Amino acid sequence: MFEKVKEMLEEALQIDPSEVTMDSVLVSDLGVNSLELADLILMCEEKFNIEISDEDIHKFVTVGDVVNYLSEAVGEDA
Repeated sequence: MFEKVKEMLEEALQIDPSEVTMDSVLVSDLGVNSLELADLILMCEEKFNIEISDEDIHKFVTVGDVVNYLSEAVGEDA
């Protein structure tokens, strides 16, 4: 799942994959703004056929948060 998320960050937001770790903070480390985060959420919803609630979006602080959430939502290992 980490590799899939890393790939989406690279494709959608042109983030250098070598900078992406499970501990990378989306905003401060990777420079993701609120609009880009919304794009990432939409991509995740489409790619994994899930719905992410507004309440859950606030839990996405690090790449690991996104990976763990998606892993749990689709029943796949991180």
